[in-house]
Amino acid sequence: MKRAETIGLDLQYDSYPVTFWDLFGKQGHPIRATVAKMGPLLLSRLMELTDVQESVLNVAFRVADEDGLPLLDLKDLQALMLWVGQNAKDLSLRYGNVASSSVGAIQRQLLVLENQGGAALFGEPALDLPDLMRVTADWSGEINILAADQLMGSPRLYATFLLWLLSELFEELPEVGNPDKPKLVFFFDEAHLLFDGAPKALVHKVEQVARLTRSKGVGVYFVTQNPADIPDDVLGQLGNRVQHALRAFTAKDRKELKTASETYRDNPDFDTAEAIQQVGTGEAVTSFLDRKGIPQVVQRTLIRPPSSQLGPIDRQTRAAIMAGFDMVGKYDITLDRESASEMLAKRAGAAAAEAEAAEAAEEAAEEKEREFKKARRYDGGRTTSRRSSKSDSFGESLANVVMKELKGTTGRRILGGFFKGR
Repeated sequence: MKRAETIGLDLQYDSYPVTFWDLFGKQGHPIRATVAKMGPLLLSRLMELTDVQESVLNVAFRVADEDGLPLLDLKDLQALMLWVGQNAKDLSLRYGNVASSSVGAIQRQLLVLENQGGAALFGEPALDLPDLMRVTADWSGEINILAADQLMGSPRLYATFLLWLLSELFEELPEVGNPDKPKLVFFFDEAHLLFDGAPKALVHKVEQVARLTRSKGVGVYFVTQNPADIPDDVLGQLGNRVQHALRAFTAKDRKELKTASETYRDNPDFDTAEAIQQVGTGEAVTSFLDRKGIPQVVQRTLIRPPSSQLGPIDRQTRAAIMAGFDMVGKYDITLDRESASEMLAKRAGAAAAEAEAAEAAEEAAEEKEREFKKARRYDGGRTTSRRSSKSDSFGESLANVVMKELKGTTGRRILGGFFKGR
């Protein structure tokens, strides 16, 4: 109250419309995205894939797109990767090397993601972006709060989700130029989670989104302890700065303090680095863009105190607010329509049935051939086999040879001796 009096603010406490969201559906309405909307780049970031594994994931997405396989939830991607592994040889001829080891690595990461509860992020109904930009009857904006206590335990999931959300806004919202007030403003707490270990391509994506969403009427604030947590390319796109106190106890702290002070336009009335160390509760060192987009000189400022409840609310109050949401049921019931997993299962079933029918036909043909051979072996009870014919021919030939020899000289001697002996 003293601070409000100092800045001439008539502080009146009030309530404001709030919608609670939660990726896991426990402390807010579920918020989901489809696998196809997330895309291979963000999924690779989420699963910490190597460049080779990311290329295989890109092949999988290309196959799904060409074959008309909708990728909606996690089981769709798992089924698709199984199919890719089974057809790796054919796919390698068309798209380049698709190694079975890479497919196996992706499947293991999908399993880890599923065990961490990441499967809750993927599915339908997907988030409808206008639901984040609703206004009340008097055209006041609404506050959207994303429950992040459990989400913070999976920083990559958190970072990937936030980046996906920004990308969707950039792709779907129309250009509005420079409006008097934005359609939507994001405050990303623990923003360093977006950039810790992030590949260059992902940082470039954040920079692009942060730069271009302004023309879409979207404001973005990255909330973190130190400006050094944000890459320089991204930091250069952030015109409005609010810096709370930084303490310099070590050499590293002093270096970070100096870096933070150098991001401001100097004010000849005070030393920026000293001011950052001296500000207390309810104070900040700030710099904002003027109407022409030029950064103003740094100022030491008092912060307007909140005019709503401070601190967390109890479960009963949260449940009552959620029950009053006029779109109850829109996101709370999971939709599981036919997608890649079901379509691939049908293909596999059809292929198995076709293989079974072909095997049965082959067995029938073999049985018919055996019956045919068996019928030729017997003719009216007489043996007509080729072996018996050969035996008869051999007996006749032998008899002819014996008779010829008996008619000759040797034969007469044998017979003469035979009769003399008699």
